[in-house]
Amino acid sequence: MSRAGYCDDIDQWALIRWRGQVASSIRGKRGQAFLLELIAALDALPKKALIAEDLQDGANVCAIGSVGVQRGIDMSKLDPQDPGALSIAFGIAEPLVREIEFMNDEAHWNETNAHRWRRMRSWAIENLTPENAKGATR
Repeated sequence: MSRAGYCDDIDQWALIRWRGQVASSIRGKRGQAFLLELIAALDALPKKALIAEDLQDGANVCAIGSVGVQRGIDMSKLDPQDPGALSIAFGIAEPLVREIEFMNDEAHWNETNAHRWRRMRSWAIENLTPENAKGATR
């Protein structure tokens, strides 16, 4: 199973409810604030590249890990396989943690870390509400 915990074996109505929870967590105040913070954290990375499957590996980070670096979070104490704990540590809804992990790790195959950085930054911008998108740069 993936770090996000997503699987193919899900009832249609359960999937519909889940996607609603994800959409709600993205549109909400905490989700929008996190996306803005994510964009800024990605832009602040000295190397425009993201790893998969872990929060941090030396100087390399995943999308959520980039925010952790900006906040000064000791990510060695966090389990990248525990979305509930990451939800608490980062102050966002668990469905948003799982969605970001899925998008970071599994949304595309055979891509470079630099391509993952560009894709995740674009994904974050695309998921901003219109009022928040005004302040985000493309």
